[in-house]
Amino acid sequence: MIEKSIKNKVTSTQKMEGLGYCEHKVTDDLCSPFDRNKGIVKPTVLLHSCCGPCSTSVIERLAHDYEIIVYFYNPNIDDPKEYEKRKKTQKEFIDKYNKDNKLDISFVEGDYKPEDFHKISEGFEDEPEGGMRCPRCFELRLRSTAHKALEMGIKIFATTLTVSPHKNYRIISAIGQNIASENNLQFLDIDFKKKAGFQKSIEISKEYNLYRQNYCGCNYARRIQNSKKQESPEEEKGRKIDNEQ
Repeated sequence: MIEKSIKNKVTSTQKMEGLGYCEHKVTDDLCSPFDRNKGIVKPTVLLHSCCGPCSTSVIERLAHDYEIIVYFYNPNIDDPKEYEKRKKTQKEFIDKYNKDNKLDISFVEGDYKPEDFHKISEGFEDEPEGGMRCPRCFELRLRSTAHKALEMGIKIFATTLTVSPHKNYRIISAIGQNIASENNLQFLDIDFKKKAGFQKSIEISKEYNLYRQNYCGCNYARRIQNSKKQESPEEEKGRKIDNEQ
């Protein structure tokens, strides 16, 4: 079972406290979060995952430096069948990737309560993907990840959301940093779409034959996406002009 070693990983993370691993904001250009030359145990990161495909290249990138616990918390996925399909894909990828790379990545599922997402979306139902509803969704999921990290005694959390070209890294970064500061945690602040991260996620997803959805998960975005497919070129042009005014 992929959940079996979570307790041991959390214990390792707790032992890291006070050992002096790099305290910098972790980005592409800064140091590793621990000194390999000193043989310090890898720290544990609680990685919020929006879906299996997005997690692929992120896990590949972090696995060398961190013990990873994947936190699947996505109440924005309205359709229970779609939710279960994405959860199954996530777990299958972790199982196969662990076997192929002799790793012990774990899986934790958050509460699935779409009503929590609907509550924070009130008044923003007609916003397009990338609009004002999305930061509220990011905050909901990242705040839950931070709370779960505190509950498990983990000091570092991260998210796969930044691997998507449809998600605003600067907004996610600001939200993550604020939540980390509020809870005395470290947010692993990396734009995972850099270094061809998104393209790599597509390649790995194909390699592992993963189900790849074509929308973020919420019915609001799917409804607007479907309406765009049905409109004529003239209607699309008019809509863009209206949005720019």
